[in-house]
Amino acid sequence: MKMEITGKITGIKYKLILSDELKEIELNKFDINTAPPTCLLKNEKNIFAISKWVSPKRTRSYPFERVYNSLKINKKITVIPIIKDEGAKGDRDFIQWDTVSLMSLLDVFVIFAYYEKADVNPKNKNKISNQKFDNKYVNSKVKEIEQYHSSALHWNLNELKTNLHFVIDKTKTSYNSIEKQTKVKLHKFSGIDSFKEKIGKDVSLFMDFSRGKAKMAQAREFLTTQPKESLSSLSKSKISILNYLGGQYFLTVDEIEISNNKISLIEGKHSKDNLIPSKSDIKDGLIKMILYCNLKNISVNGKRMRCEPVLCLTSTKLKGSVTSKNNLNEIKKYFEKNKLSPLQIALINEVIKESKANKFTLKLKYSK
Repeated sequence: MKMEITGKITGIKYKLILSDELKEIELNKFDINTAPPTCLLKNEKNIFAISKWVSPKRTRSYPFERVYNSLKINKKITVIPIIKDEGAKGDRDFIQWDTVSLMSLLDVFVIFAYYEKADVNPKNKNKISNQKFDNKYVNSKVKEIEQYHSSALHWNLNELKTNLHFVIDKTKTSYNSIEKQTKVKLHKFSGIDSFKEKIGKDVSLFMDFSRGKAKMAQAREFLTTQPKESLSSLSKSKISILNYLGGQYFLTVDEIEISNNKISLIEGKHSKDNLIPSKSDIKDGLIKMILYCNLKNISVNGKRMRCEPVLCLTSTKLKGSVTSKNNLNEIKKYFEKNKLSPLQIALINEVIKESKANKFTLKLKYSK
């Protein structure tokens, strides 16, 4: 049975515990292409966090982990390529409205960027790799954001309205040049023209265009399970989140459990080869916890319910199960029974701390 779940987010309150220490870089020495995935930019007056995506697609290279690591800082920026073409024989991904919405909700300024250089992929001559952003352009946008005193939402919407067409045109010009220089055939440029035409200059068209795609992706997700998710439920459930800024998100909840008037929204992370999922995977899941922990007015098929966010870490190698609600002795025994390493124990203890600080439940259990 599929559930229609709706809720509102009126603001974000969340305590991050698992975020990494970030390297500091002087703003005047910043190069997006050589910088770490997430770092701090500073000058005499300001400090802000910046992260970068390697693709507009959210399922590649843990972009949510990169954003998560930036969230402790008051002003945070993320750089996202609006289109990434890896060659006609590879993938071509486009940015989605819901990615922008999610960043706005988390108060993250988005720099919509484009690649200007690339090499032939050494492993596959029909693809390109090592794509480089236009660093001058990214830096010019960082400086604009430094002077910008309104919210990330306003910046993001304004960039979509006034700058997206420019970035699409630059993307097309750059890929045309990359194709000539590398002699690798890329996807037809008519696809970029079509993207530009469909989203128009009206943000609502971009929303409709992306949401159509997101809904199709959701429909597909009802029939499939991501390789890194191993869950007991056969069907996934839709969740529509409306925020106080007017943004709407269509997400798929990995698994739900309903008892009495409580719904558990479960985000699953699975490891086939290790005792627990990687730290990157866990942080990816924590982005969902930030949303679920701030959900209000939750209804399931029109019926109001209480919400319990759950981060469920599963593995084929774990024996039995334990949750953050168990006492310290029970958790310790579980670690011993499963022979977790000191590093794994330290990681899980940090996640337990974060779960208690934000009132979500952490579960560890065996799953195929």
